[in-house]
This record gives sequence, structure tokens and C-alpha cells, in this order.
Amino acid sequence: MVNLVIDGQRVDAEEGWTILDAARYYGVEIPTLCHMDGLTPYSACRLCVVEVRRGERSRMVASCSCPVEVGMEVVTKSDRVKKARRMIIELMLATTPNSRTLQCLASEHGVTEVRFRGEDRRCILCGLCIRICDQQMRGGAIGFSQRGVDRTVSLPFHKTPEACRQCGACMYVCPVCELPCPGTLQPGELCNNCLNVVEIDAFPSAK
Repeated sequence: MVNLVIDGQRVDAEEGWTILDAARYYGVEIPTLCHMDGLTPYSACRLCVVEVRRGERSRMVASCSCPVEVGMEVVTKSDRVKKARRMIIELMLATTPNSRTLQCLASEHGVTEVRFRGEDRRCILCGLCIRICDQQMRGGAIGFSQRGVDRTVSLPFHKTPEACRQCGACMYVCPVCELPCPGTLQPGELCNNCLNVVEIDAFPSAK
């Protein structure tokens, strides 16, 4: 067993667990977008960032991929962590404003404005779709292409490959292509209403 401290509570974790595993086991909620049990940690969204302290030193790590260590002190809700998460959410909203998930996260974490402007890409490059296709469905039908600001998820040669089973797993795990935010938003806008929405008509054209 690995002894560590999470938010002031001494806990025992299994060898090989990540900080996220240990935190969730003991009921400490850490937000994530790119993590899913059963898939290889990717540390893409960085929303699961926590502060690890050792004496007077501290560092920020992605809890989904950082293994637990004996004696480490983990803080999941320090001012530094909260500030980092707000910045991460704000940056993602700059390019994916119509995601209901991101709008809800903004409300939950106190993001009141988006100071950045970007193209509405409708993708946060979390890699969940790629990993579930490759690791669970054994398809390997999609992947990343390009680099830097041009990086995107695409099909080989922009055509549906034979490896694609059309199972829909990629759409199911996508954190930003679910029911859209009810408001018509442009990059950089916040609606601040998503947490109060009871029902959204996902298929208005079908009526």
C-alpha cells in the first residue's frame, strides 16, 4: 500500500494507482474530460490538474497520469489549482463555445468571461474517440492529423476506412459533441444558463 495525503486526509492507495484513482476511491471529485476508465491516460485536457507538495516545494501535475507516491501531499482545490482549471476551461470555450459540457463546467468553476477568440472547431483534441476506437473496439479507424494549431481528428485520406464498424463509440465518448448548448453562441461567449436547463430539444427538425 502507498500512504499519502489528499486534501489533508491520510489515505492508503494501491500500488500502480494514479492520483485520480486514489482521489475518486475516497470520494474526492476531480473534473476530467479526456479520461475514461479502461483507456490509456492521455493527459490532454489537463482539467484534472492538482497540486503536489513536498515540503516547501510544489508542482502541478495531471492527476489522471501521475502515479501515487509514498508521502506525497495532494491538494485538489487550492487557489493555484482553481485558477489553472478556470484558465483551461476558458481556453477550451474559446474554440468550442457550443458545448453544453463546457458551459456547465464554466458555471461550476466560476468562469464568467472568455477573453480569448478562436475558430469554432467543436473539438478539444482530448483523443477519447481515437483511444476507444483503437483500444476497445480494435478498429483504429481514426487518428490525429496535422500539428500545432492545425491538429485535428480525421479519417485516413478523409474517407471511411474498412476498419470502421460504424459502432458510434467515438460519438458516445466525445465530451463536446453531445447535446449542444441551447443558446446560439459564437466563440468567446458564455450563456451561464446551462445548469438551469431542464430539457433540450435535440432534434427540432424531426417535429
